[in-house]
Amino acid sequence: MASNGNKDPIANLTEKLRALFGFGDHPNNKNTLPPKKRFSIWYFLLAMLFLSYAQQFLVSSKVETIPYSQFKQSIADGTVGALIIGPENITGTLEGSTGQAFKTIRVDDPGLVKELDERNISYSGQYDNKFLGSLLAWVLPLGFFFLIWRFAMKKMGPGMGVMSFSKSKAKIFAESETKVTFADAAGIDEAKEELQEVVEFLSTPEKSQKLGGRLPKGVLLVGPPGTGKTLLARAVAGEAKVPFFSISGSEFVEMFVGVGAARVRDLFSQAAAQAPCIIFIDELDALGKARGMNVMGGHDEREQTLNQLLVEMDGFETNKGVIIMAATNRPEILDPALLRPGRFDRQVLVDRPDINGREAILKIHSKNVVLGPEVDLRMIAGRTPGFVGADLANIINEAALLAARNDKETVELTDFDEAIDRLVAGLQKKNRVMNPKEKEIVAFHESGHAIVAESVDHADPVHKISIIPRGIAALGYTQQQPTEDRYFMTRAELLDRLAVLLGGRVAEELVFDEISTGAQNDLERATDIARSMVTEYGMSDRLGLVSYERPRQAMFLPESFSSAKQYSEAKAAQIDDEVARFVDEAHQRVRKILSARRTVLDDLARLLSQKESVQGDELRQMLSAAAPGPASSSPVQPSRDLTEDEEKGIE
Repeated sequence: MASNGNKDPIANLTEKLRALFGFGDHPNNKNTLPPKKRFSIWYFLLAMLFLSYAQQFLVSSKVETIPYSQFKQSIADGTVGALIIGPENITGTLEGSTGQAFKTIRVDDPGLVKELDERNISYSGQYDNKFLGSLLAWVLPLGFFFLIWRFAMKKMGPGMGVMSFSKSKAKIFAESETKVTFADAAGIDEAKEELQEVVEFLSTPEKSQKLGGRLPKGVLLVGPPGTGKTLLARAVAGEAKVPFFSISGSEFVEMFVGVGAARVRDLFSQAAAQAPCIIFIDELDALGKARGMNVMGGHDEREQTLNQLLVEMDGFETNKGVIIMAATNRPEILDPALLRPGRFDRQVLVDRPDINGREAILKIHSKNVVLGPEVDLRMIAGRTPGFVGADLANIINEAALLAARNDKETVELTDFDEAIDRLVAGLQKKNRVMNPKEKEIVAFHESGHAIVAESVDHADPVHKISIIPRGIAALGYTQQQPTEDRYFMTRAELLDRLAVLLGGRVAEELVFDEISTGAQNDLERATDIARSMVTEYGMSDRLGLVSYERPRQAMFLPESFSSAKQYSEAKAAQIDDEVARFVDEAHQRVRKILSARRTVLDDLARLLSQKESVQGDELRQMLSAAAPGPASSSPVQPSRDLTEDEEKGIE
């Protein structure tokens, strides 16, 4: 056996090529493919290289190319055997012991044939097969490139080639890949109960059909962003242990007309082959927006895709074991044809969690986090009213990152406080330099908010007061912690909220006899509350129990949109007068409160200027040590569920 040092040159070249292009069992190649996928286009190219090498060195080496002058001399010497005269070359053999074959270039020599006849040398012509030449010149290269194209299309797979635009882009999760269950979705117990029926149908369909009942074809999950709609859909598939098709509504529509409808057909055909399974369409509003809403003209491609979806849902029977689920945070803009019975005929609300739900969500996300002994997740849940699951997960992550940044062994309560402040008010600006005058104004401003919040009957307790700049324009903020979840507010609670919002501006008036732009956000929010009390809630004795405006907000989105007035100009003037009256009365009320507690206001502002952050317990101790202020005119009611009072700073 030959040693490695005497390896054949061709074999050596083969190994180098295999190592260079990344296939085979080369010891340095870590990207080897599984045995069933070992074929590569490099094998084909390597075979072509071998053929060229064989033709050049094995075949061509037996034919010697000689100059035409040497060929003429051989004729004169009589050493030339039989010749074949072609259009471009002359081939033959040299007589002798070797019988060496030769080839020479044919030149324009009219006397060649006469000379061959005189020497009695046998010669013949060569037939030029034009058909075979055309075949080799055109058909074989085209066939070669066709094979390469077919190979490339197969390697690219579905969804990557030009011919696969009509293929669905849905991600398919097998039964073993969907490892999410209802235990991973906390704080949405009512929604899980509604979807438990879908799980039972997919697991034991005969139980649901025993009495002739029909399961809804489509289940629409509606709710604010971040509440866990997609997680809940995956949990249904994980509980039922069925394949899960996940796709976004925007992935159906392409720049080519008809592609979206073709993808819908392909998605449903794939789902039928994998039944029982779940089709989940995220952000359905991107696809199912009501037709005719765009006054500038509709989007034909999107509407064709929506029409195809409606047709497929009509022709789909639930006894095939395919459940269609979708999620949206804008159900009010969906096409009515999607929501009629027989399509998405069941709507499941995935709402913001209450305090128990927030605590359960925090426990799930903190499983892998090392918490300090003083961390109380119940208290953190109480400080985060209105937060959804995504917000709570972000708080846990931010707190863990802050603890790791400070080289702590556990995540402490101070890390959670900073994480909540960062999420609500923005990143702390440690390098912002404020002049002493502005810092003093901000300190009195926030002190006014905090003292009024502790003086009225229906405000949430103050948790922390800070004059550390945060976010884009917040130079300070007063954070309140609700004592319980609330879902509506009384007239007295709204009046107390007005008073708290005006506390900062009134404190500036009392102390500096001057006002600043720092109360801009407070005045906007106070005006909105007063106008809503007058025009929406019927809380004005002068205007009576009439609602003058429709709700200005979408169902689950914070941004508002304008609506046309439904009342006369005279009534609009009365509304403006009532709004101004509510704000003026709150203003006078706050002046009395802060005037009676001016000493506490000065002391708290001075303490804030020194420490930059004061806890609510310190404020309550200062208030209890001072003389009691005037009693609030509002009746005692349970505390309301408010977010913290964040201030926009001086512009």
